[in-house]
Amino acid sequence: MTTAAVIVAAGRGTRAGDGPPKQWRPLAGRTVADWTIRAFSINPLVDHIVLVMHPEDIDHASDLVLVDGLIIVAGGSTRDQSVLNGLEAISDRGVDKVLIHDVARPCVSQKTIIDVAEALKDTPAAAPAVEITDALWRGENGKVTGTQDRSGLYRAQTPQGFDFRSILRAHREHPGGALDDVQVARDAGLSVQIIKGNPSNIKITRPEDFAQAEEILKDAMKIRLGNGYDVHAFEDGTSVILCGVEIPHDKALKGHSDADVAMHAVTDAIYGALADGDIGRHFPPSDPQWKGAASEIFLKHAVKRAAEKGFGISNIDVTLICEQPKIGPHASAMRANMANIMGIELDQVSVKATTSEQLGFTGRSEGIASVATAALIGL
Repeated sequence: MTTAAVIVAAGRGTRAGDGPPKQWRPLAGRTVADWTIRAFSINPLVDHIVLVMHPEDIDHASDLVLVDGLIIVAGGSTRDQSVLNGLEAISDRGVDKVLIHDVARPCVSQKTIIDVAEALKDTPAAAPAVEITDALWRGENGKVTGTQDRSGLYRAQTPQGFDFRSILRAHREHPGGALDDVQVARDAGLSVQIIKGNPSNIKITRPEDFAQAEEILKDAMKIRLGNGYDVHAFEDGTSVILCGVEIPHDKALKGHSDADVAMHAVTDAIYGALADGDIGRHFPPSDPQWKGAASEIFLKHAVKRAAEKGFGISNIDVTLICEQPKIGPHASAMRANMANIMGIELDQVSVKATTSEQLGFTGRSEGIASVATAALIGL
């Protein structure tokens, strides 16, 4: 399943006070747009990101902390048209699910993104919302004129998630003027599941909202470090698998799964940073279903667990300790594969090797050891 995020950033934000449109204003050391893009770029479930910009703002694209593959699209005269432009831009990319998000919600959590995306396995549309618990008044000319029953009322949030083909068709056929994409979906007959939202997922609308968003982001930013270590002995074979790359060798590595010693160390480093046990806890070697399993299953699980707990991968550093095979000729492919599996950039992954100067079991070429460090950042 391929998931895309369409971030709508073509609005003018006139209620946000004097200055450039709110998405290009500074917020906690970045711009609002940078924070929002980052939230989706570090999420392991998001494969493509589309940023829909006002035609007059295209020059701001050069100021963004860009992520590889960011698709920039010019918006339309209305929000409906801007969303449709974003959807059309990826209509030929095999997208199965799409998350449509307001750029002015930079505090969206990883859990909210995951919850909406996961809900789309069972429903054509899902969106986060917060149940209203405050008393509601009706007013006129600064006076309370009555009250409103709050039963069954929610504050809508984004990202709003949809089956891609269904929402594309709905937007193509909609006459316009919808309050949000949920209304477009419902007008097309789609059932929309309500996902529990997060009160911190605020929309920056007024000048005072910037200070609140900055406090939320400062409170949410956390750094976790974890270490991983693994060892596998050699056995008869013709190749070893390291970081998911098959390397010809006169031996293989022995293990219950594919014995990818490097990927195991990285996986345990991520679990360690989360204080979430190790591979053996999540994938017991006594369970026959993991016999010969590809280790990327374990790594993807660790990355997903991190996102569920509100963390993205900042960087990974893994060192292989062995006399043979030579790692250098394969390091680039190993880095690229690890970055792809974890959904991060190539420069966030380091793969290197050293020998043990012919000392110990690695020096006697009896096996390979690996150590890894994972740095996680919270949002």
